Amino acid sequence: MGQNLPILVAGGAGFIGSHTCKALFQAGYCPIVLDNLCTGYRDYVKWGPFIEGSISNEGLVGEIVQHYQPCAVIHFASSINVGESVQDPQKYILNNVCDTVFFLKALRENGLEKIVFSSSAAVYGPSQVKTIDEGHPIGPINPYGYSKAWMETMLASYRDAYGMQSVIFRYFNAAGADKEGELGESHDPETHLIPLILQSALEIGDPITLFGQNYDTPDGTCIRDYVHVMDLADAHVKAIDYLLDGGPSVILNLGSEVGYSVAEVIKTASEVLGCPIPHKWGARREGDPARLVANPQKAKTVLHWQARHSDLSSLILDAWKWQRRLTSDSRPL
Repeated sequence: MGQNLPILVAGGAGFIGSHTCKALFQAGYCPIVLDNLCTGYRDYVKWGPFIEGSISNEGLVGEIVQHYQPCAVIHFASSINVGESVQDPQKYILNNVCDTVFFLKALRENGLEKIVFSSSAAVYGPSQVKTIDEGHPIGPINPYGYSKAWMETMLASYRDAYGMQSVIFRYFNAAGADKEGELGESHDPETHLIPLILQSALEIGDPITLFGQNYDTPDGTCIRDYVHVMDLADAHVKAIDYLLDGGPSVILNLGSEVGYSVAEVIKTASEVLGCPIPHKWGARREGDPARLVANPQKAKTVLHWQARHSDLSSLILDAWKWQRRLTSDSRPL
């Protein structure tokens, strides 16, 4: 669809946001990035205008909408660390929930009524089923998950009261990196499993600590569904197309439909990298469910989307190339 139509991307300097901006640009859209750079990087904004600021700044959001006239918005801006949310729930209420209240208010008052929202599988909480579909009961077990569930509720209310249409994506575990080497994952501090494994392999800091060996899973370690960031970016472009074509509000899982345990990820990484992964085991981390694996069939049906790059070896290899670039490691692949 493209035609250089402007899309406001809140949090577009972050991991998934920056990859999505590249995909939008390649599809013919013009991404307008609003980011406070709390966790994002200015260098990741390469495909359109950049405005530094917060989504809670109603005046700024209004000025951006009036100036650039975006036809839709993608909302990535939030805090995402499950463990931190347990230790500091106030931060997640303020950054995720309260800031979104002001953001939605500014969008509505300036006539922007189509939004793609970055939610999370953390809204589901514990599950006994093999794969989770969108009809699974909501039951978050940590403040991060609660914050995303509340944000989803706000969007449902805005749909019913004001006609704002949204595509809500419940991500499972984002991983990988841009295959052309322009972008990748770089959190400070890093909390995601695959980049931490890679840093451990590169002997950056201490060996990685893995949390829990007594979950109700075949090998006792947590099972997660890993989805390539380029697949996530592709889904967001398809969601924009869908909304601009007049599609109604919908909630969709984004995942690979395959679950890997922490122990399996360690084993695969060692095989792909050809070296051992220094690690040690710690106690369970509060707020971690034992198993989260997606049933993404609805996204396949509604958006004609599927995960094309999300086999575990490819995820690890793409992330490894990026991590070595960050550390200027020159060892051959």
